[in-house]
Amino acid sequence: MASSSSPPSAPPLFAGPVKHSITIAGHQTSISLEPLYWEALRRAAAEEEVALNALVARIDEARIEALADPAAQDYPPANLASAIRSWLWARYCGRE
Repeated sequence: MASSSSPPSAPPLFAGPVKHSITIAGHQTSISLEPLYWEALRRAAAEEEVALNALVARIDEARIEALADPAAQDYPPANLASAIRSWLWARYCGRE
């Protein structure tokens, strides 16, 4: 039996989405992400030294601003969960 002081195990690679409520600009919203993405998002918030809600709000602002980019006109707009996944990929795979 693992002790309660053991570090949490990494989430499984192929786990389905988990819904969490986040407050952005005073409004509650639910976001469904795979546990691997929740872990990466928490890591990014810690690295940026901001609360998880603040980081999600920042990503949401960037998502909304990107809608005005003429290059984005050829693609459907990203929902918030898609924007978070894309932002995390860009951050950790070198396309920022």
